[in-house]
Amino acid sequence: MSDPTVPQGVAPGSDTAGRRAGIAPPLDPSLYRLDDEEVAFFKQQTGIDGDEGLREHIMKVQTEAYELYPYPCIRRFGFTQLKISRLPVYDDILKLGKERDAILLDIGCCFGNDVRKAIADGYPPKNVIASDVEPAFWQLGHRLFKTSPESFQVPFIGGDAFDPTFLQPAPPAYAPLTTSAPALSSVTSLTMLQGRVSAIHASSLFHLFEEEKQLALARALAGLLAPHRGAMLFGSHGGAPEKGIVTWSLDGSGSKQVSMFCHSPESWREMWELIFGTDKVQVDTELQPINSSSDPLVTRVFHLLVWSVKRL
Repeated sequence: MSDPTVPQGVAPGSDTAGRRAGIAPPLDPSLYRLDDEEVAFFKQQTGIDGDEGLREHIMKVQTEAYELYPYPCIRRFGFTQLKISRLPVYDDILKLGKERDAILLDIGCCFGNDVRKAIADGYPPKNVIASDVEPAFWQLGHRLFKTSPESFQVPFIGGDAFDPTFLQPAPPAYAPLTTSAPALSSVTSLTMLQGRVSAIHASSLFHLFEEEKQLALARALAGLLAPHRGAMLFGSHGGAPEKGIVTWSLDGSGSKQVSMFCHSPESWREMWELIFGTDKVQVDTELQPINSSSDPLVTRVFHLLVWSVKRL
């Protein structure tokens, strides 16, 4: 998923999550704001040349998605944002893809715009795999980008990263593996990729969960990371200057309140150093303010925690 305005503890695949939380205001076409890079990307990917035709197409898919999953990220067109390419380590990721047989995993991929962007910029599609708890998101991605499983063959595996039958937690790998990686087209669980993923992208995912579950997710993903120098986890999500629970109103009246646990840059670094060891990884963090003034229903300043965890 892709928005900090999702209730703490709501799984990003629950089709009643938004309704249970009482945060499903009507769609607002004025929130459609693609920048020049995003417009160029979507035109290239969809084959739609005109600005109005592109707008109508995206809004049609948005309407379908919002009927199923009334999340703020869908209402605010978060699925159109290019997150991966704006992260500081993006060039390093593309370099990994060119220089070695490096698997890229997008966990919590939603509609799949980030893996499509990486492939468009040169990452080998044969080494890309995507996962989300809700397979319908991936199908909506095909609708959004006018593709099919045959025309866009990046494997998708649906599953809950907290389910040990899908992702069995394991300690980080430090020694080279002695067996070959499975073909990505044959992968049916993330456990099959333990110690084999060179780049793990996790944007707008961790902030969906409370502190203990964020730690559990971090440990599980750490077990997937390949043991070579330069392998990394990276992404962005809601953060705060001070670690703790952040609460805000969605309607300005205080009647519809949402809260989530936010790490600070310091506590986020400490968590990963606890998992890997302080001398095993380089953890870089940056806290960026998010301008949410375009949506009158959002009544506080958000911060985006931009981060990477790179093996030394």
